[in-house]
Amino acid sequence: MTLDIEQVLVPVDATDQAEQAVRYGLAIADRYDAAVHVLHVIDEPVKRGIETGEVDPEAVADEQVSFADDAAEFADGVSVTHSTVVGFSRSRLRQHPGSAILDVAEELPADFVVVPREHGTEPDETLGKSAQYVVEYASQPVLSV
Repeated sequence: MTLDIEQVLVPVDATDQAEQAVRYGLAIADRYDAAVHVLHVIDEPVKRGIETGEVDPEAVADEQVSFADDAAEFADGVSVTHSTVVGFSRSRLRQHPGSAILDVAEELPADFVVVPREHGTEPDETLGKSAQYVVEYASQPVLSV
């Protein structure tokens, strides 16, 4: 069976494992001559902090751009794009990081997903909670690292 991969989605948060996931995503993209899309997943407390003024949105954006720039440095010819999604929603109770990631995977469309599976305890470390969901429900092949 031959995989036809044109777009690799790599959801990231504030963990060290997110950087490792990007490296795996870049390796897969390099192997299949594909592009990588880095998806920054923001947790509900960070979103609320931005809305209330407790969290500086410019600092969040700067961190995301810096992460994407770092990923591009490792890319070695692989095209890297990035975007942001809020992982939780009070108005859409069924939305959590896993479902938000899968929504973006379908919208891109992504042919392969690489998710970090470990998570910490900080509010912006959301992905470990959803990696299993992505593995179970994605229509694309998923690598959990």
